[in-house]
Amino acid sequence: MQSCRESWGSSKDRAEIEELYNQALRRIDELENNLLHASKIDDEQKKLEKLFSQITTQDITSYGDELIFGRLFDTIGCNEIFEKNSSKDIRNRQEKSTLFRALVLSRIIYPGSKLELLHYLEYFKQQEISKDKIYRFLDTLYTTDIKNKIETCIFKHTKKIMNNTITVTFYDVTTLHFESESEDDLRRIGFSKEGKLNRPQIQLRLFTTLQGYPLSFEVYEGNKFEGHTLVDILQKFQTRFSLSGKPIVVADKGMLNSANIAYLEKNNYKYILAYKIKNIDKELKEKIANLPFIDDGTIHTIDITKEIVYKDDNGKNKKLEIRQRLILTYSSKRAKKDKRTREKALEKINMPLIKKTLPNQI
Repeated sequence: MQSCRESWGSSKDRAEIEELYNQALRRIDELENNLLHASKIDDEQKKLEKLFSQITTQDITSYGDELIFGRLFDTIGCNEIFEKNSSKDIRNRQEKSTLFRALVLSRIIYPGSKLELLHYLEYFKQQEISKDKIYRFLDTLYTTDIKNKIETCIFKHTKKIMNNTITVTFYDVTTLHFESESEDDLRRIGFSKEGKLNRPQIQLRLFTTLQGYPLSFEVYEGNKFEGHTLVDILQKFQTRFSLSGKPIVVADKGMLNSANIAYLEKNNYKYILAYKIKNIDKELKEKIANLPFIDDGTIHTIDITKEIVYKDDNGKNKKLEIRQRLILTYSSKRAKKDKRTREKALEKINMPLIKKTLPNQI
């Protein structure tokens, strides 16, 4: 223990001595209280340290997901989908609503398969559910009624944050494969964007805004040609949400076939489609080849008038004259990427030839 000395002065006057004495007593009390308080703090700190040393991950529950993403989920309003369900079983509705919320939050915080929800709830929430419960819920989730309610909820929220105006939609297609060799009516072997050529798959078609906000989706057979789905999903999208105005459709080159263009033209849709230069006529190719591209900011436009042939609903060939505008630009970054891709392809092609010409090693 360290000693503490303090001087309060000296005097020959009895009254001053008495006052100095009283000041010293008050100071002694103050020091004792401080020492006692410090001792109490030390005791409390030791207790806390001992308590924390005994805490494990099983004793911790995370609330950050609810405070941030849970609040966003509630703002969108999709938590009311099951609460307003026609089912009279209140407990069942609440369980589905809770499970739906957990699936969404876990997908953001703990990305993985649907079964990763088991690990998410166990690790972050100290909750346990069976995988069968998740599978049964997923069957419920994809019923037409629930799917439409989810899409309607998301569409209304998207429209709201887009100032109640959706003028442009982006249409894209992806494939999801299954680690199985068995096919059924939906899971079929087809062209795989994942390179899984011998695995059954499904096709997911999605409408989003250009900012990435989802609007609507449909699932198709895995062997269906992607160019044959645009009209179907566009009609469903237009009807389901009763759009007052027609959106501008933006899609990639896979959607660029005569039937789709004829539908968009005849129904007064504005559209932007990626174009394959290799598919255009020789005269137009030469015209493009002679255009000067000084830098990445250079843009050229060419007006095109042409006649396309398509099949009507009865399978008969029809002709339609259309006017399009071809917009061309140049990207040095993309050019470098394409060059490297070609070089890799050539290296792969030449590799067997190089191996044959090398002398056998002893």
